Order: sequence, then structure tokens, then C-alpha cells
Amino acid sequence: MESLEPAPRPVETHLRVRYAETDQMGVVYYANYFVWMEVGRVEFCRSSGVRYKDLEDGGYLLAVAEANCRYLAPARYDDEILVLTTLGNPSPRMPRFDYEIRNAATGQKLATGFTKHVWCGPDLRPKKLPPEYEHVFGVEKPGEIER
Repeated sequence: MESLEPAPRPVETHLRVRYAETDQMGVVYYANYFVWMEVGRVEFCRSSGVRYKDLEDGGYLLAVAEANCRYLAPARYDDEILVLTTLGNPSPRMPRFDYEIRNAATGQKLATGFTKHVWCGPDLRPKKLPPEYEHVFGVEKPGEIER
């Protein structure tokens, strides 16, 4: 595993809208924004040297507890999309990721959203974030906060 570093803020992920992601009106079907958020979240972790697979192999799952998306403008087939992912409200038990989805060519904001998660084990019971990942997910221990 690579060295673990706090992720730069925000992490940018570029995607291209596929035809299969559009609906009968020629715009991206609303549920695909949540797929793009997942891609952004995985890339956020990867930018810090954390692979979801490694977390899962270590017995840690990151289950979605809440998801929200505010749609502002449509994305269309073949648009290049930029997903900006940041970590909001750091918590050792329930991290939150914030997303801003933009048209990469025009910069137009298409959607904003967030997902809240719960760390859990293979039995799906809540579990605390492993200490070696705390700084990656913005969790500061008392006395370690720089002033």
C-alpha cells in the first residue's frame, strides 16, 4: 500500500457522459449522479493512497447511510463532467463527502450533493475507523491539532 496522505481538497475526477446514462429526454438520468459521486469518492480515497479494496480486505466497509443531490442544470450525452469531491464533517464513525458536479467545458454547475457513511464490519455492524486512516479522513485526535 502507498503512504497515506491527507487528500488534497477538492479531488477532481473527469468523466464523459455515455449514451446509456441518458434518458428519453436526452439528458442524464438522475440516478447516474449518485454513480458519479461514488466514482469521485473512490478517487478521493485513492488520491490519499487508500483503496476501497484494501479497506474491505481489512474488514472495513463504508456503507451509505444518507445521500442527497440537488440538480441545477442538465448534463447531456458526450459532455465532459467534472466531479469535485471534498470531505465534510470529519468523523471516525460517520464521514460525509460533499460533491459538486460541473460541465468541464463551460464550468456550469450541474449538481451539488453529499453522502454520509457508516464504517462497519463484514457483519454490517457499526465499527470505528481504523486509526491508521484517521488523518486521511480528517479525524484529529485531541492534542494533535496544530494551532
